[in-house]
Amino acid sequence: MATVDVSEIFTSIQGESTYAGLPCFFIRLAGCNLDCGYCDTPQSKQPGQTTDIDDLAGQFVNSGTPIAEITGGEPLVQPAFTELATALRDATDGTVLVETNGSRDISLVPEGVVTIMDVKTPGSGEAKSFDVANVGRLRALDEVKFVVTDRADYEWARDMTREHDLTARCHAVLFGPSLGVVDPKELAGWLLNDRLPVRMQIQLHRLMDIQ
Repeated sequence: MATVDVSEIFTSIQGESTYAGLPCFFIRLAGCNLDCGYCDTPQSKQPGQTTDIDDLAGQFVNSGTPIAEITGGEPLVQPAFTELATALRDATDGTVLVETNGSRDISLVPEGVVTIMDVKTPGSGEAKSFDVANVGRLRALDEVKFVVTDRADYEWARDMTREHDLTARCHAVLFGPSLGVVDPKELAGWLLNDRLPVRMQIQLHRLMDIQ
């Protein structure tokens, strides 16, 4: 029976994406292939607990929440990732999200599961990690996210959004300020000045100081 290496499991309010504000069952998988300067989940880089995929699907059903999210770390580095995403998708009529850093082939995400792809900006220290081929793998239900650490990051993300016509390729493109580094009002001003057709977001869970 297939297993994955789990860092933690918890239920909380979804803090990001167009699903922000909804109750969500989170499965944080252990392991990451990047070392972002603003990483807020260093614990996910430590070895986790080997957990049966069927057990995780059962926990999602019992949680009574409408959404499950597989996050990390980087979920796509785990060999049984696709099996986990498929099991969660098939367990209920709920929505399944996968948050990934864009460095791995997102075609591993099963049909009907939402990919939220975090494209790393230069300010993360990992901008070169992005697999550009993932742009062509985006589906209509997917979302793309940029975390902005300064004006240069913003311009880089803006230009990438325009160059690859990201807003036409997926459900939403999200720009968020690095918490405590960029003033959200300043980012809002940049977006308005450029009339960029993206959605601004703030990490709701971090504002409330919850998981």
